Amino acid sequence: MKRLPIVLLILVAGIFLTFQTLGSDGNPPSRYERIMKNVSEMLTQGHYSPKDINDEFSKKVFIKYIEQLDSDKNILLKSDIELLRKHETLVDDELKGAPVQFFLDASSVFNSRMEEASTIYHDILARPFDFTIQEEVDLDSDRNDFASNNEERKEMWRKRLKYLTLERYVDLLDTREKNKDKKDFEMKSDASLEKEARAKVETIMERTFDRYRFKFNEEEKFNLYVNTITTTMDPHTTFFPPVDKRYFDEEMSGRFFGIGASLQYEDGNIKIASLITGSPAWKSGEIQVGDVITKVAQGSQEPVDLTGYMTQDAVKIIRGKKGTEVKLTLKKTNGTEKVVTIIRDEIVQDETFARSAIVKSGATKIGYIYLPEFYADFENPKGARSYVDVAKEIIKLKEENVNGIVMDLRGNGGGSLIDVVQMAGLFIEEGPIVQVKDRDGNPSILRDKDNKTVLYDGPLAVMVNELSASASEIFAAAIQDYNRGVIIGSTSTFGKGTVQRNIGLDPGSNFLSSNSELGTIKLTLQKFYRINGGSTQLKGVYPDIILPDNLEYLKFREKDDPDALPWDEIPQASYTKWNSGYNLNSVKQLSEERVSKNLAFNTIKETSEWLSEQNNKKYSLHIDQFRKDIKAIRDAVSRSSESSKLPYELNVSALPQETAKFANDTNKQERFQQWLTSLRKDIYLDQSIKTLTDMI
Repeated sequence: MKRLPIVLLILVAGIFLTFQTLGSDGNPPSRYERIMKNVSEMLTQGHYSPKDINDEFSKKVFIKYIEQLDSDKNILLKSDIELLRKHETLVDDELKGAPVQFFLDASSVFNSRMEEASTIYHDILARPFDFTIQEEVDLDSDRNDFASNNEERKEMWRKRLKYLTLERYVDLLDTREKNKDKKDFEMKSDASLEKEARAKVETIMERTFDRYRFKFNEEEKFNLYVNTITTTMDPHTTFFPPVDKRYFDEEMSGRFFGIGASLQYEDGNIKIASLITGSPAWKSGEIQVGDVITKVAQGSQEPVDLTGYMTQDAVKIIRGKKGTEVKLTLKKTNGTEKVVTIIRDEIVQDETFARSAIVKSGATKIGYIYLPEFYADFENPKGARSYVDVAKEIIKLKEENVNGIVMDLRGNGGGSLIDVVQMAGLFIEEGPIVQVKDRDGNPSILRDKDNKTVLYDGPLAVMVNELSASASEIFAAAIQDYNRGVIIGSTSTFGKGTVQRNIGLDPGSNFLSSNSELGTIKLTLQKFYRINGGSTQLKGVYPDIILPDNLEYLKFREKDDPDALPWDEIPQASYTKWNSGYNLNSVKQLSEERVSKNLAFNTIKETSEWLSEQNNKKYSLHIDQFRKDIKAIRDAVSRSSESSKLPYELNVSALPQETAKFANDTNKQERFQQWLTSLRKDIYLDQSIKTLTDMI
């Protein structure tokens, strides 16, 4: 049995008592009420820094839920919000055992107004737009408010639909101009193209409203409600319904039980994009690329119609437990319909595991390791572990006699805390890696305990960006604090400095299981701190070498979330810095000189800043001004995109023993080759190689 921290043992006892008293008035609690009550106890008794669940908390949840329910603010009216305002200070009561009513009332109002909006968009798109009128639309929901009446709502929809149509109309006009001299090209009139553009927008709207009707049901709205509550406590405390928790575990472990087919969303349909060789779908011989999945049934149960489903929604219900039966209703490419029964089996997502390559630069040979996440299969002793896989890649690279190693953590959102501690230990002698503090303020130190064994002691660079979070920040911070290597990337990483644990909501298992039929809470229990005492919360890690990128001015980092926990610091741990053998200031100066003279990086910096400013502007609905604006934006995006590609190719190759890494699966092998090709034109990898060369 897994051992629980003392705070969780207290939490379990508290929830057990409250669960025993729930419904003591003679009315048994509903499933919703049981979930809400248990969530409330977990937040108040277990959260690292709990906010008071009172009327003020309720007000925050109230408006946040309304805005998440109708994120574009074009379905509900102000009067609806006023009607629902009777619940504004009652969310805390619902969390403490009162009947759950707010989300039900909000759901009812939303469904009614949604059907009205459906009529509105159909009516508007039934008539041509005049793109010669001087008017603008503001698509930023943060600057907009809900409509005061139906006429105002219609006007909001008219402008939005006109913008969407104008986008497509201009594209169709451009296509006509490019192809006008082609022999078999059908030249259509402006009126025909405008009608075609409206038809395209109507199709998009129909799919959106299908999702509202068939997928965004009461259960989904309740899940959104609970998540609104938990993320108001902090952005990373979240609620998982059972199917979402299973999906989370699958992504974390790198394996799942399914049919072995990749899916794609196309024209409102869920299509088979490819089959994994040797998988149940491949072995059946009845599923082909291009087949459309229209329904999914669990064994003998009633099939679920996939109308309104996106790819991830479909994936979640196609996957399941090993050896169980799933039935797919397929629309074949010849138009026929067929029901295929598949028995689920284990599928390993080996493309998401650590991988490496060799980069040659003159006489220098650099090893490159890409780690997309700190994955760990805790349920399977023989399952994939990221630190084990990285160790294997290091050994391979050492056998190739590399002069330095680049660890690429760009886009790595984190994962297993245990794995990152052990992984950092591959590069340093024994010592502290990260400090962790619970709600009682008691810090503990997680250490590398491998008796001064260092797997790799050569030059090291770590690549990060704004999407490098959590465990990635722990790794980068430890390497930086020890002066073990150079951190290269954006002005800062994401800034997630909190630790979560999954706790099931089922009191029948004494909350020891992370899975429950009621759902699971991923609860923030601790904060982690660098060994120098500073938190990575909000601030993230500041790289030693800054490289401009396209994400810098987008507001999605932890510091941009109003519900994020604050930054703080604790005393530093005792540790001995690495004797690096290079002068960091000299390495930084050489890089700064290269970057300042690099036209590509200057272009990326200028265009990313300019593009971020465009997000704050209104859009013209006059075709001439729209063309001018959209051309400027597309030109800037093109310049930035082209600048991110090297004008020459790096000498990047797979390790000799891995040139045919996925030889048994053509699709995987093609993607592996595409990955190598992309590295050859990677301007950021190029600078990292140059920096490592300076260190050698």
